[in-house]
Amino acid sequence: MGFFFSGGFEFMFFLVFFLILGTFLVMLFQGIRQWNKNNHSPRLTVNASVVAKRTNVSHHHHHSASMAVSHSTSTSYYVTFEVGSGDRMELHVNGSEYGMLVEGDYGQLTFQGTRYLDFVRR
Repeated sequence: MGFFFSGGFEFMFFLVFFLILGTFLVMLFQGIRQWNKNNHSPRLTVNASVVAKRTNVSHHHHHSASMAVSHSTSTSYYVTFEVGSGDRMELHVNGSEYGMLVEGDYGQLTFQGTRYLDFVRR
């Protein structure tokens, strides 16, 4: 017990390590739970219209052992659909689907839980 409290650095190191580990594990379990819930949800096809589109760009900085720094970005694509009841849902789509969809498009949306599957225009 004296090891953990003998110096402030050791205590802070373990505290930060376990906070990061805990956060990672929570995110991992949430992702697995959502994936499982989607797999057990029915595949639904409903009339819907595209009401909004948005992107989320993330910037990443990578440091190597040789002190070289590289940068990369990743983009996530989201489309908001409105179904006949007036309810809206935002679904993550891939870049090519995002490019093909236009606000105001109307058609048949197929999804499973929170997973986008297809949209066929009418």
